[in-house]
Amino acid sequence: MGAFKEAHGGELKQLYLGEGAAEQAKKDAANYKTWNLTARQLCDIELILNGAFSPLEGFLDKADYDGVVDNMRLASGVLWPMPITLDVSQEFADSIKAGEKIALRDAEYDLIAILTVSDIWTPDKAKEARQVFGSEDKAHPAVNYLNNTAGPVYVGGKLEGVQYPNHYDFKLLRDTPAEMRGRFRKLGWRKVVAFQTRNPLHRAHQELTFRAAKEVEANLLIQPVVGLTKPGDVDHYTRVRCYEHVLEQYPEQTTTLSLLNLAMRMAGPREALWHALIRKNYGCTHIIIGRDHAGPGNDSQGNPFYGPYDAQDLFQQYEEEMDISMVPFKMMVYAENKAQYILADEAEKTDNVLSISGTEFRRRLEEGLEIPEWFSYPKVVEELRKSYPPRHKQGFTVFFTGLSGSGKSTIANALLVKLLEEGGRAVTLLDGDHVRKHLSSELGFSKEHRDLNITRIGYVASEITKNGGAAICAPIAPYTATRRKVREMIAPLGGFIEVHVATTLETCEARDRKGLYAAARAGKIKEFTGISDPYEAPENPEVVIKTEELSPDLAAQRILVKLESMGFIR
Repeated sequence: MGAFKEAHGGELKQLYLGEGAAEQAKKDAANYKTWNLTARQLCDIELILNGAFSPLEGFLDKADYDGVVDNMRLASGVLWPMPITLDVSQEFADSIKAGEKIALRDAEYDLIAILTVSDIWTPDKAKEARQVFGSEDKAHPAVNYLNNTAGPVYVGGKLEGVQYPNHYDFKLLRDTPAEMRGRFRKLGWRKVVAFQTRNPLHRAHQELTFRAAKEVEANLLIQPVVGLTKPGDVDHYTRVRCYEHVLEQYPEQTTTLSLLNLAMRMAGPREALWHALIRKNYGCTHIIIGRDHAGPGNDSQGNPFYGPYDAQDLFQQYEEEMDISMVPFKMMVYAENKAQYILADEAEKTDNVLSISGTEFRRRLEEGLEIPEWFSYPKVVEELRKSYPPRHKQGFTVFFTGLSGSGKSTIANALLVKLLEEGGRAVTLLDGDHVRKHLSSELGFSKEHRDLNITRIGYVASEITKNGGAAICAPIAPYTATRRKVREMIAPLGGFIEVHVATTLETCEARDRKGLYAAARAGKIKEFTGISDPYEAPENPEVVIKTEELSPDLAAQRILVKLESMGFIR
């Protein structure tokens, strides 16, 4: 392992072992305990090992973690705004100790790195959420991940890289920081402005980035994130094909495209600093920082998590220390009378300014409506239409939730028949009892097993939805966090309609044909939803059904009307 320093950026960590040492590490790892890396951890470890996260040499130990959370600095005093942690289960944490080596493997069980454990601790996640993301609101995707996905214990320590994580897609567009610096050096690019994006590029973006590079007399690196982004974002395969089309619109030898396998946290101001430090490691001298840079949108009260210029304001405070310059994002608008894009603050009263919001653009895609050429490039629109057809051609999931005996299965069966009568899609019913018999027969009724059962249902429904079918799911699904996980699994692939069958507990008990409630009250059935285990009612379902007021036929009809209003059926 070593490090080197170049004109394009500061010291760059090289954490991969040499060939001989890597082979020996693979043999030694047979005797180490193994942790299978999650998708986010795999993104993080790749960027630690290849130097993109320099000066980090591993997952943060407790002293570094505390410094980063409290004041955005490592224990050494070096600026670093984002906690990069290895979160594990309590069971795994209890099996290891400081000084021990553990093997870090990917989903295929390939050995990626060896970690020498320095610290094992239980973090204050509420504090981490407040300090890093500015909120404990679980509407923030990173706060939700922190509380509902990340393991409860953190493990810190230095890494020794054994092999690069495998990527089978877009190999020629995946560069390490050293490779990127080398390319800049070979091309003679002394000044490079980076553009961070997680969305498709349209004409305004091309105009903006080209002007930004021209303004600072620099070349342009378009470096989109292809790791984990915000739930619901356009998949990276589609986006990269779009980027390749847009690249044709820049003058030759001025612009290059490279992919960044980053797991975004959507942390707004802190994330802007993080993105800047990463781009400095890649050899960039400037970075475009946009309005509400890396913001996740609105909180559960409908208010933005961050102010529109919070990221730019924080960046200015640390710009000199980071030694990479900010190019502020400037709003571009299309002046129809001039047939060109202009800066919004330079528009005159006589200009006929046209604009299409992101929401309006998605609506036009979903409804198969025309998208004008002044807004986007025909090849980009074509790619997006291929991956995101109009809603009436997309798959969807209708996910029922409610107490046992609430009438979910009856309504689900009525809806199944009505959708089959409608035609146009394959329809699959995933009823709670049938799933338990055929998909989850080995599971019990503990919270862990209930969550696993619902996750399995969600996975099957996501595959059906992805392939254009209609999935009807009718489990009890008592827990909010698990239902949210299923929504996040399915919503990016098509429609997700949550139906709360809000039948009262009293009515459910009165209908209790199987005697389950009586048995639960007698203590014969443990952890029974509504009696000895809680049911967490949905806060914002798409449809609420009260079976005391509606027959199954009318309830199913109401759901059909909802599907029609959302554009999934005609």
